[in-house]
Amino acid sequence: MLFGRILSVLTPLTMIPSIVYCLMFTPKEATMGDLYRIIYFHIPCAWVATLAFFISFVFSIAYLAKRKPVYDSIAHRSSEAGLVFCVLATITGSIFATYTWGSPWNWDPRETSIVFLLMIYIAYLLLRWLIEDRDKKAAISAGYSIIAFLATPFLVFVMPRITSSLHPEQVGGLGLTRPMLYGVFGMLAGFTFLYLWILSLSQRFDMEEI
Repeated sequence: MLFGRILSVLTPLTMIPSIVYCLMFTPKEATMGDLYRIIYFHIPCAWVATLAFFISFVFSIAYLAKRKPVYDSIAHRSSEAGLVFCVLATITGSIFATYTWGSPWNWDPRETSIVFLLMIYIAYLLLRWLIEDRDKKAAISAGYSIIAFLATPFLVFVMPRITSSLHPEQVGGLGLTRPMLYGVFGMLAGFTFLYLWILSLSQRFDMEEI
């Protein structure tokens, strides 16, 4: 597929320079020094996870409306990718927490909300695994994906803000300078291309089996 080939070029062209720039050329953060550089991976992972769950939501609606297997495939594979990036966001966040709060896990509101999110989408994949009939699997999982995503904005944007949090955003931010923000935006673009490339490859594999 042409789209996949374009992404196979765009992804390394974006990610490699961005990683080099973020790790070697961006300045140290005023209070955290080099530790803050983990946000160049944590923020894009969290962003891609949310984007992937949204794409799964959109194509789940499309499947229920049109009943096309390709829509079910995209919804399924996007949820899988979203779950992987959600796990990576959790791991990078825990590394950050270890060095800033002294513990990898503190049941902070953001940590608690991401646990719920992980459980929701692990359940989605288990549901697909348990149902053998292809059409029934696609329809039920599409309905589940729609309901699951309706909870995502609350878990990602609302719940962490209704109580006090240790998260840097809640305690004054990281004080990112313009060069640091350039790095964040470059990594956001690179991780987005990576997600789309993974989705393209996995969806193509599914289409060969259908």
